[in-house]
Formats: sequence, C-alpha cells, structure tokens
Amino acid sequence: MYILEQVYYGNTLESWGISLLIVVGAIVLDKCLTLLNKHVFLKLAAKSASQLDDILLKTLERPVVLGIFLASIWIAASRLNLDPKITGIISRSYQVLIVLNITWFVARFILAFLNEYAYSENEPKKGKIRIDNRLLPVVKRGILILVWIIGIVMALNNAGVKVTTLLGTLGIGGIAFALAAQDTIKNIFGGVTIYTDRPFRIGDVIRYDSMEGTVRDIGLRSTRIRLADKRVVTIPNYKMMDAAVINISAETGRRVLMTLGLTYDTDFNQMQKALDILKGMPDVIPEMHHKELSATFSDFGSSSLNITYIYFIRKSADIRESTSKVNFEILRRFNEEGLDFAFPSQTVYLENKDSKDSKG
Repeated sequence: MYILEQVYYGNTLESWGISLLIVVGAIVLDKCLTLLNKHVFLKLAAKSASQLDDILLKTLERPVVLGIFLASIWIAASRLNLDPKITGIISRSYQVLIVLNITWFVARFILAFLNEYAYSENEPKKGKIRIDNRLLPVVKRGILILVWIIGIVMALNNAGVKVTTLLGTLGIGGIAFALAAQDTIKNIFGGVTIYTDRPFRIGDVIRYDSMEGTVRDIGLRSTRIRLADKRVVTIPNYKMMDAAVINISAETGRRVLMTLGLTYDTDFNQMQKALDILKGMPDVIPEMHHKELSATFSDFGSSSLNITYIYFIRKSADIRESTSKVNFEILRRFNEEGLDFAFPSQTVYLENKDSKDSKG
C-alpha cells in the first residue's frame, strides 16, 4: 500500500509499524509468561520435594520479562535505518542493561537461596547451611555488594569504559581507606572469625587474659563480657582472636587441684587412711566426678608431708558451692581420724657457749 511505503525519518511506515509490533509482542509475551509462571510452573514446582525449583522460578520471572523487553527494543531498533550514533548508543545501552539484568537475577537468586537454606538455630537441619543470626545479614550484604560490583564492572566494560584505569584508581583509594581503617577492618574480620569458628557463644563463661566472665554480646567490632563483679568489659575482636581464650562452659567438668599438708608425726597407716578418705569423697559428694580423681603422697615438704589431690566437679554443679562442700567434708573426716594439718614451722637449736668452753 502507498501509505505504508511512505518514508519517515529514513524508514518506511511499514518498518516503523513492524518494529512497534515487535515491542508490543514482547510486552504481550511477557504478560503470558507471567501468568503461565504463576498458574502453572509455580504450582508444579510446589509439588516437588526440593525448594530450589521454586526459588529459581520466582527469582527468574522478572529478569526474564525485562530481558525479553530489552531484546525486543534492540531487535526493533536494529532493523531500522537509524543514524549510526543512535544505533551505537542503543547497542551499548542494550549490552549494559543485559549485564545488569543478569546481575539482578544472580543477586535475587542468592538472596532467596540464603533465605531458604540458611538458618541460625542451634539444632542442625539436613541440607541447610548454618549461619549465625547476627552474621547472616552481613553475609547477605557482602555477597550482594560483591555481585553488583562484578556486574557493574562488566557493564562498564561493555559500555567502552577502560576498566583497568578505573580499577587502578579504585585500588589506590582502597589502599588509603584500608590504612585509615585497619583497626576497624581487623575487628570485623575478628568478629566474622568468632561467628564462623564459634570458640564461644553468648552466655558462655570464658577466661580471657586475667579476666573471667559471661559473654553478653558478640558484635562485628567487639565482644562484651560481664565479670563476676557485674562490670562489663568491651574487648576488640582482633584481640580476642590473638589471645588464648578458655571456654569454661565447654568443660565437661571443672578441674580442682589442691595440696594438703599433714604434720611430720603422721605415721604410715594415717597417711594411707588420708588417701582413702580423699579417694572416697565422690561417694558422699554427688557433685564430684569419680573419673580422673587422683590422691597421691607427692613429696616431703619443709614442714609437712604433702598430698596432691586432683578432682573434677560436674559441669551442672555450682563450682564455688561444690568446692566448699568438698573442703568441709575433708576437714570433718580428717578431724574425726585425728589427722593434723601442718603449718609452716622451723626448729631452732641453741648451743650453750659457756658449756662448750668448760669442756675445752
């Protein structure tokens, strides 16, 4: 027809109409795919045991719809006789937007995957990844930032930007930033290490340096410990990682070492009786372990016969109260058996000088 053959801006009306139909057809196709995914594909995926297909369909829908629309614009524009500058702009824009669209899909998929398969409870779950509930938002944000950085760099490369020069500039700025914030970075890495290695948890009793207390909070920058005197100490995470931290709550039992000194007039039978009393203490003190108990006549001291006594208090028992009960029982039994505790003493020998001279 004559009307369709008329030329507008370098293209016939027929060419403009076909390009417009391509874009409209893409919009219609997108709508059909959305309805098909909602009423057919998602329902079929819900019947499967795995959640991976559900995640894939939910996260793939919008990027596919956008990708089809972008492709339709590029196809529609490429078949028209346009100015080379405009064609170049459309082509580079298409390449940039397609890369960003793929990056969007990857970010959406990773986020949905972590939401479905990551958990933070203490009980293990089959087929799922265990991440601390405080670390999970950091992991999500870190992965998303990394994915988007890679996607944007690839998109800029497609747009003709010299990525190597840009990365060099960012690298210099990154080094300067890292030097200025090195303590903060060390603390963050220390916090991530605590979350992943889990040497202790909130509520555990730990010993750090000369301090012993209960862990109240584990942050990305620091860890807070409440000491026995109710004071709260804040310790940078990198220091926690560089030092030896003893997790007292992880002990199966608290080891107690004590030395008992008996007087030198203690005979063989009395010493044997003392050792028997000590070895039988778990029979009357239920808080004590029978295993790994040791009572030995260890050495002859300067003013006492020494017994080394090693025993363990059960994890569920109160350490201070149990130790006190053991000490009271030892004192009671030793007093009943007439076993005397020694105390530091010395014997002084005096020599009469006058007597010595008269003998001479």
